[in-house]
Amino acid sequence: MAPQHQKEENIVTLRYENFVPKKSLGWLAIFGCAAFLSGCSGTADIASSDIENDPYEKQNRAVFALNMGVDDYVLEPTAKAYKTVVPMPARNAVSNHLEWVSLPKTAVNSSLQGRFENASLAGFRFAINALTFGTVDLMEGEEQPFPEDMGQTLAYYDVPEGDYLMLPLIGSATSRSFVGRLGDFVLNPLSVLPAEEVSSVQNTNIAAGAVSYRARYFDQINDAKYNAVDPYSRLRSVYYQQRDGQLIDNGIENEAEDDFDSFFTE
Repeated sequence: MAPQHQKEENIVTLRYENFVPKKSLGWLAIFGCAAFLSGCSGTADIASSDIENDPYEKQNRAVFALNMGVDDYVLEPTAKAYKTVVPMPARNAVSNHLEWVSLPKTAVNSSLQGRFENASLAGFRFAINALTFGTVDLMEGEEQPFPEDMGQTLAYYDVPEGDYLMLPLIGSATSRSFVGRLGDFVLNPLSVLPAEEVSSVQNTNIAAGAVSYRARYFDQINDAKYNAVDPYSRLRSVYYQQRDGQLIDNGIENEAEDDFDSFFTE
């Protein structure tokens, strides 16, 4: 498997729901909750810089509480049943497919950053594994592309990261990574399909991604959720530490985007 990489009142007024099919919003809320909670499973001190980057902490905490409720009643029990009922080979196939559908995003953003070798690797892997719709990695053991997204592309061109956000339908973000998510949605190759087909495919992938991620890190997330003194502060610190590490690994100083997978494998 490839390593996983990759601010409030003025940003939220962009009305991100206009960029996302309405049928996807419920699943986005669940997926966002998984992203919020996943960062809580590490150990990190609360840095003063984190607090300085969170001018909307009161509003962010309210959204975090909302998403914790979604996890309590929907995502956690669903992920628990998924782990219990679905065998490991089938769960691995779902994870492989979700990685496969992210490869066009990596190819596009790698090209925008001038990382053409990485773009080629992503495009070639996507084409080969299309034979199995990504469920089986036919290039296992070969060189893996480094995941890229539009947030990382904006960082590459020195766009400021902005403030910390806790968004109910998207996930933990900064204003830069939030705009980057919108850019990735616009550039998604699936957009060439009829709108109804796009909505159906995206709904399926969002739902599968949320449940798969929550099940994969079930114990770590629950440990932070139920045992951390302040899960929100813990998430915020881990988010900034992990994001910084991802962009440094990518050759960009200081800032990375919001995926926590590599944090769990350290």
